Amino acid sequence: MVQSTPVIELRNVDKSFGPIDVLHEISLKVKAGEVLCLLGDNGAGKSTLIKTLAGVHKPTAGTILLDGKPVVFDGPRDAQEAGISTVHQFGGTFPLMSIGRSFFVGVEPKKGFGPFKVFDRKQANSIAVKAVQDFGITRITDGDRLIGGLSGGERQSLAIARAVHFGARVLILDEPTAALGVKQASHVLRIVMEAKKRGIAVIFITHQVTHAMAVGDHFAVLIRGALAANFMRGDKSREEITDLMAGGEALADLDQYIDGYKETHQGHPPNVTG
Repeated sequence: MVQSTPVIELRNVDKSFGPIDVLHEISLKVKAGEVLCLLGDNGAGKSTLIKTLAGVHKPTAGTILLDGKPVVFDGPRDAQEAGISTVHQFGGTFPLMSIGRSFFVGVEPKKGFGPFKVFDRKQANSIAVKAVQDFGITRITDGDRLIGGLSGGERQSLAIARAVHFGARVLILDEPTAALGVKQASHVLRIVMEAKKRGIAVIFITHQVTHAMAVGDHFAVLIRGALAANFMRGDKSREEITDLMAGGEALADLDQYIDGYKETHQGHPPNVTG
């Protein structure tokens, strides 16, 4: 059962860079075991919102709450220690590293004593492979395999499994299925559903409506830094969501303008391309 208090919540969050307003009064909440799909075209403000949640930027105004309590992150490390983990489009993995080494980069398990401690490759490989296989990616069996030999979907799956292993309570996925084929994208979507089943609050950023509808419980559409729509699964069709992302209200206004122009100019539409 989904708990009533959101794991993370934004209340009237603004973000400006000097005179440039990028985010305008964003209010959103995500509960444990819920997938919020954040939709928007390029330039909608998705990246700035991600960085604000992840502690890269501080809000200019408004409040971020964690478990119902206001928080201020002084940097990404603060957000990570609070359980907010971001997986970027290409997984944040290192092509020339092994799976085990990449999984534990920065927090390597050691063996030995005192100054003679060395990286425990066997333990790292075992834990990394098990973590990925627990998410249903059974093709990965060798922790010594290089990251560069994995598919895009497997890299994303490895990065998500790593975030969950290290205690992510809020998982921010930045375009995780972008540039992936159908099969690879399905791997990633399955991982998202597994994270949801484990009670993790997932924020899934995408511009691909089909992928969002496959996993989302809650949807938010950003247009020019403002929240244009905020709705639950089943409230809108794929066509309605796509229209919103494209600026549906503006398109409707344009259609009305063209219809009115035709009525007064013998059926000839105006030139709206210049």
